[in-house]
Amino acid sequence: MAVDTLFTGGRIRTFDAAQPWAEALGVTGDRITYVGSAADAPAAANTVQLEGRLLTPGVADTHNHLLLGFDDLAVSLDQVQSLDIVRARIAEFAETHPELDWICAENALYSVVEGRRPNADDLVGVTDRPVFITTYDQHSVWLNRPALAKLGILNGAPISWGNPEKDPTTGEPTGWITDFYTRAMTIDGLAELQRDIPMYSPDRRYRKITNSLDMAAKFGITTVVEPQVPLAELDLFARAEREGKLTSRTIAAIYHPVGADGDFRANITDAIKNTPQHERFKLGPVKLYADDVIEPHTAAMIEDYANKPGHRGHTSLESTEFKKLFIELDRLGYQVHTHAIGDLGIQLTLDSIEAALKANGARDARHGIVHIECLAPQDLARFNQLGVVAAMQPRHASPDLVAGTWMENVGEARWDRAWRFKSMIDSGARVTFSSDWQVGEMDPLVGIYSAMTRARLDGSDAWTVGERLDLDRSLEAYTKGGADAFHHEGSLGTLSVGMLADVVVWSGDLYGMEPAEILEQHVDLTVVGGRAIHDVRGEMGGVAAAARVQDPAGSGQSCGEPHGHSH
Repeated sequence: MAVDTLFTGGRIRTFDAAQPWAEALGVTGDRITYVGSAADAPAAANTVQLEGRLLTPGVADTHNHLLLGFDDLAVSLDQVQSLDIVRARIAEFAETHPELDWICAENALYSVVEGRRPNADDLVGVTDRPVFITTYDQHSVWLNRPALAKLGILNGAPISWGNPEKDPTTGEPTGWITDFYTRAMTIDGLAELQRDIPMYSPDRRYRKITNSLDMAAKFGITTVVEPQVPLAELDLFARAEREGKLTSRTIAAIYHPVGADGDFRANITDAIKNTPQHERFKLGPVKLYADDVIEPHTAAMIEDYANKPGHRGHTSLESTEFKKLFIELDRLGYQVHTHAIGDLGIQLTLDSIEAALKANGARDARHGIVHIECLAPQDLARFNQLGVVAAMQPRHASPDLVAGTWMENVGEARWDRAWRFKSMIDSGARVTFSSDWQVGEMDPLVGIYSAMTRARLDGSDAWTVGERLDLDRSLEAYTKGGADAFHHEGSLGTLSVGMLADVVVWSGDLYGMEPAEILEQHVDLTVVGGRAIHDVRGEMGGVAAAARVQDPAGSGQSCGEPHGHSH
């Protein structure tokens, strides 16, 4: 029996325990129909000669904020370390875009002003128009004085999408807004943003989704999980499906505001029932927040922050209330993925999962904890014991992102609790890797490099090296681990007969390379359900050859060229 496409002549890593490696792989329709030796391979209508390249299962990016992809009408402040450069970029953008009522910018670093948070005074004289800047992690916003006036914050008016910080001496708003991301996804918060901030218009948000999906295809991502969609924006994904833009399989998790009641949960149930589910789009996981983030001292810690005595951050809800909410969501049958970063936030989430198990009985829920940046030693084994998925982002452990504010806030005595990839996998826990685009680069090669080195992208300043992983375990977390996390191990994540044909052909054999060489590679071919969605060489036909993509969160180089990162 002939197959539609045969891949042969390279290395094929299947992640199937029964046959870990193969010489040839055949695809018929949307399924894998042959895995084995080249000598026994069937005839094929089309043969892709791998020429020594590596073929693996498609990447499952299980935490990718499609809705937060870069805005083409906003200033990129990615990796900008200097306030002078921030001011210059915003001033230049304002001058060249006189038609814009608001000047929006993205991806500011907390450390752009040394020793304190940025404030409105830092933007005086840049432009007389209101300025709205999001931080790289989307958890804080930086406003100038015209923006504070325009939004009424100077006069004490509340906003639904964040908490304005006030000067402890004068009581005046500083221009810094905390708790942005959780509040921005509430019904009231999103409505206010759409009313006041142009960057949040439905059309601009839709462009972010489609641009992000284009990037995903070119980075070998065959399944992408948008981790928190407000109910009000589900129609953007329906539009993408109607317009044929969902090239990668897309799983959308619904954001559950901390204070939402039973009526909101009923709305989630209705949305799931009324949203068509098909092979390219699934809806259903629910996203909670146990705490916030470490950089502004708002993640919940068991002990004081190292540089802020008496302060331990805070959980999103009092522990009894959070457990009650979690038990209810579990009782309703939802799979819950919870943002938890500080060791107390993680501990509370594990306690809540354990409470749900006792209250509702055992089931294969695969609740997940996302980020796990600072893990108390006593909680490591609980992930495996409770069947919890550890959804982690290797790039976050790079000194490029955490040297300075993160490390100083946590303190060196707790650095050995940071991003414990190897310890988690060694413990038997389910681990899935992801990008957290656009907090980190979408390119999984950057994540793989980071997991292998725990260093900057230039190879320097490696830290907590005992948690390094090898290439194989890193790739497994990006492929098989992602499928397992969302109950798709029967159809995705490994290469065996009968599985869906989601595969990636890398530009070389990654297994024969040092980490720095891996950064210089790219994806030649991405296949979803037997169909090429990215084909640099035109090997499967029907997709333009020599396609390239820019990753604005990275070096600005295309995925078809060496990364050449300098930060």
